[in-house]
Amino acid sequence: MARDTPVQNDAASTDAEPLPNLVTIVGRGVPSSFEITVDGEIEMDAADPVEEATIVSGSVAEGTIDVGVQRFRFDGQVTNVHVVDWNGNAVPESSSVPDVHVDYGVPQR
Repeated sequence: MARDTPVQNDAASTDAEPLPNLVTIVGRGVPSSFEITVDGEIEMDAADPVEEATIVSGSVAEGTIDVGVQRFRFDGQVTNVHVVDWNGNAVPESSSVPDVHVDYGVPQR
């Protein structure tokens, strides 16, 4: 997945303007892996990315999900989304991979 040296971003930083766009990953009850690449900056929209077991490195976020929701704020455009189930199968071979929603221009809550 990510080839750079991974670093953990703290999305809860109050000093910076929030990134304008949002990617939402929704688990379907099956352990799955994901990688999101953008042409700008990406950060996890969570209080503790380490607790979520997600790695964010510059313009790439990767992690795992089985149930629940993980959100990422970003600027620029999404350039790649790769999701696979626990067997490494992607859509359309697997109906168990997480749903991915990309929304542009989403205000911070």
